[in-house]
Amino acid sequence: MSVLLVVGYVWPEPNSSAAGSRMLSLLAMFREQNWTVIFASPAEKSPHRFDLSQWQIAEQQIQLNDSSFDEQLKQWQPDIVMFDRFMLEEQFGWRVEQQCPDALRLLDTEDLHFLRLARQQAFKAGRAVTLDDLHSEQAQREIAAIYRSDLTLIISEAEMQLLTEHFKVPEDLLCYSPFWLETQTEAELLADLPLFEQRQHFVSIGNFRHEPNWQAVLWLKQQIWPLIRKQLPKAELHIYGAYPPPKATQLHQPKEGFLVKGWAESAAEVVKNGRVLVAPLAFGAGLKGKFIDAMVQGTPNVTTAIGAEGMVHQGEWAGLIGETAEQIAEAAVLLYQDQALWQQKQQQGFRILAERFAQEHHQPRVWQQLMDVQQQLAQHRLTNFTGAMLRHHQHRSTQFMAQWIEAKAKLAELKHSLAQETTDE
Repeated sequence: MSVLLVVGYVWPEPNSSAAGSRMLSLLAMFREQNWTVIFASPAEKSPHRFDLSQWQIAEQQIQLNDSSFDEQLKQWQPDIVMFDRFMLEEQFGWRVEQQCPDALRLLDTEDLHFLRLARQQAFKAGRAVTLDDLHSEQAQREIAAIYRSDLTLIISEAEMQLLTEHFKVPEDLLCYSPFWLETQTEAELLADLPLFEQRQHFVSIGNFRHEPNWQAVLWLKQQIWPLIRKQLPKAELHIYGAYPPPKATQLHQPKEGFLVKGWAESAAEVVKNGRVLVAPLAFGAGLKGKFIDAMVQGTPNVTTAIGAEGMVHQGEWAGLIGETAEQIAEAAVLLYQDQALWQQKQQQGFRILAERFAQEHHQPRVWQQLMDVQQQLAQHRLTNFTGAMLRHHQHRSTQFMAQWIEAKAKLAELKHSLAQETTDE
């Protein structure tokens, strides 16, 4: 039986982040093909993590900078190793290459971290993104990891275009792999959804540990919500998200209708009962799962062009787009009050789901590309000389650093043991 090893940055939390939901969809694809799946991570197991054992997926804690991972690799003998984000490829890729040279090395970026960072820097400086922002050390690290991998999953067509056209990354190293959902008709989607008049209030949702989400909450509190509240004095904004810090809960102001509610047991329920989702994302990258959730629940949204990036279909969006506080507030009030426009945007959301994110369109294609690369792995690697060169240099330096850290830790442990023995005597 074929074996997939996932080296996870964190344990999947589908109710906390879109990354968690997407990871589960990838794991499900392998399980449906009867692959044995092992999920290994150096991260602490969180209280909100998904119980992978219910899918017969083995969970394994691993150590950073520790040769015990080499022994685990020898035991598992995976056919494919998937690195969850480029940092894990940097940390473990050289070990995989040494111990399992014939295993396909698959990188899942989730989103392009360097693009998000570039936009964040430009946002904080109050200017447009420059080449200096894009051509950062983070970009060099992330794109190097893409070259060192046999195949990289890219979640957004906009990011595919950036990599192939601007950075000239060969297309055969990339695989477009967005969110995907089982196809439902509009009638099926509408069956259990509340109507326009049955919904009330605005909703916003997003993991507070994700900086774009936190900045969106601040923008709402400081500029956008006061403009909305002025026109809709009885409306409320319900803000949900995992891991709210004290600085977020301190923004809770019931008298202003600004309610910071934190963790939601079911994102679907809170989004379904809101009339409009507001997510003014000033920067970010990838695809935003909150908008997939909103479309599934028939809840139109208001966001920015960056928020809708990679999800608009033939000029259609499941809501309205604005770039300034005034534009976003005006759009939110309009959607909240205009039932005909609200229903039109709801239907556009259903069309976007069917045309852009149907599982039947993407999962077979992604699987076929994976299998094609695996079956022709030796030839595939011969055409990627840049990747071989980067693996030679980067992995050697990473290997020596990891071995130095491990040796240093063992020396410290030995010194501690000797000191303890001296004390005992």
